[in-house]
Amino acid sequence: MLILAKSVLGLMLGFVLSLIAAVILIPILKKLKVGQSVSKLINERHLKKDGTPTIGGLIFIIPTILIMVILKLRGSIEFNSNLIILMFVFLAYGALGFVDDFLKVKFHNNKGLSIVTKLIFQTVIALVFYIIYRNNGGDSNLVISSLGIDWSLGWVFGIFILLVLVGTTNAVNISDGLDGLAGGLSVVAILAYGVIAWGSKWILGYQEIAIFAFVLVGAILGFLVFNTHPAKVFMGDTGSLALGGALATIAILTKHELSLLLIGGVFVIETLSSAIQIIAIRKFHKKVFLKAPLHHHFEELGWEETDIVKLFWVVGLFLAMIGIIYGVWL
Repeated sequence: MLILAKSVLGLMLGFVLSLIAAVILIPILKKLKVGQSVSKLINERHLKKDGTPTIGGLIFIIPTILIMVILKLRGSIEFNSNLIILMFVFLAYGALGFVDDFLKVKFHNNKGLSIVTKLIFQTVIALVFYIIYRNNGGDSNLVISSLGIDWSLGWVFGIFILLVLVGTTNAVNISDGLDGLAGGLSVVAILAYGVIAWGSKWILGYQEIAIFAFVLVGAILGFLVFNTHPAKVFMGDTGSLALGGALATIAILTKHELSLLLIGGVFVIETLSSAIQIIAIRKFHKKVFLKAPLHHHFEELGWEETDIVKLFWVVGLFLAMIGIIYGVWL
């Protein structure tokens, strides 16, 4: 019952503070004219969203970090190496996304940082992750207990961290195309990993990792009050990269990286649909989907945005439940 109480408290704190943050930040973003530039290549229904405030990821990033600091000052949690890694990656990817969003807003386009620049910064983040992790007794083994795999990767584990971080952050970013879609899917995925973290008692700081997850879930729910259709604010790369970074980090720290394929199944499907479309066009000069990623394909079929989001949320929830069963019992 204590675990449940801590989880609910963390979720509630995140939710309330993010609501307060939204009430404060959204008018500021509007005043600063930090608006999203919507491409004409997307479904015409999206054009009315042009100018909607972006960089809304601050609404759940700031409360989450603030709550964790307050809990530390109260003596409720400890700042161990794993929690420091998690908070660092969350903030670092949020900062990277913020710079990307700022450039897009400044030049009124969707280019932002170059792919090479992003990769350089992501490599640095992964390197810091690896150094802190290894210097504090973290093992560099890839463990998949259900398959009997326990491989020592050595320094290659650093590359593995980079690949998981890059893959997950890009997947969440690609899915951020409809009101509430990426936020809702992130709630489901991070909630699932919060449950898994509570059961990973052999891991340093497992309680802190779980509490962070539930606080973040609450903060995202508060953000969704303003982000569901019709969205009053977008999370931007500030939010999507931070969420992807946190999700990947929790998966790595809890040694449940493979579970990401299930728990983040919709993110994976969205990314695959984009990759398949690109390959099909470049190699065969044909389209597999009317538009990619997959949520835009459904839009072209005439589906309402809210119906697509609800379908993807339900599929995400179902896959997350399977992922919890796999991650906890198998």
